[in-house]
Amino acid sequence: MDGEPFDDPSGRVGDVEQAPQQRAVRAPGLPGPLGWVQRTNRSPAVIDLVRRVRRALPGDPDFGDRLSVSGEGGPRAAARVADRLLDRDAASREVSLGALQVWQALTERVSGTPANPEVTLVFTDLVGFSSWSLRSGDDATLRLLRRVAQVIEPPVLEAGGHIVKRMGDGMMAVFSDPGTALRAMLVALDGVKGIDMDGYAPRMRVGIHTGRPQRIGSDWLGVDVNITARVMERAANGGLVVSHTTLEGISEEELAELGVSVKRQRRQMFSTKPEGVPDDLVMYRVKTSGPLPAP
Repeated sequence: MDGEPFDDPSGRVGDVEQAPQQRAVRAPGLPGPLGWVQRTNRSPAVIDLVRRVRRALPGDPDFGDRLSVSGEGGPRAAARVADRLLDRDAASREVSLGALQVWQALTERVSGTPANPEVTLVFTDLVGFSSWSLRSGDDATLRLLRRVAQVIEPPVLEAGGHIVKRMGDGMMAVFSDPGTALRAMLVALDGVKGIDMDGYAPRMRVGIHTGRPQRIGSDWLGVDVNITARVMERAANGGLVVSHTTLEGISEEELAELGVSVKRQRRQMFSTKPEGVPDDLVMYRVKTSGPLPAP
């Protein structure tokens, strides 16, 4: 059949010119000085430099992560806003967080609050709670936890303590003074003794330790937190155990006023050494000899 061939070496298909091969073209950045600022802000070398400079600034060089910006405080609130608004991979974000890091450090310095003040930590939980809740079901478990919270949390808050977190059948709290912590937890233990849940009487164990944990946002971390948990574990069948650092912060007069006696806890023969506990840590069981005096 006569006529033009379908494939024309001239690059035309029929009467339509064939389009040249397309290439992926990156959208150009801003022109002029603004473009230079944009490129510099996203430069990995510049971001790394700013991060290294932050290491030399006062305060927490990692200020801005999820842990350090939780809780209260102006710098933390500003950092949460900056995290939402600023580009995560940009030098401008690191500069902003560096300024907030210094602000946080200066706030602590002006207020006279050290970065790691000495505090008294408290851990609690219920003995045999998991087995009981498995048999009793969710409804009874929830009623018990609410009742326990009603009797142990008010003494903590009334004594000026702060509940750091609730952990199922237990909690972590922090106090500024060992004697205050001991009194509050004795009241809490006494309150738990009066609970009866359909014939079940819960037993609570308490561990108290005084140290200088690392505060990150609204939480506390570090070796002293782990020690407190191990101290609580020594009250295996319920009751209250304190470390020697807590006992050293309580005078003989305070102990006599509370009507308590202390006895050194010795590790049972052939038992393994608890992990995360220093060799020189000494634990004491605290026992009451009568009703607690009115605060």
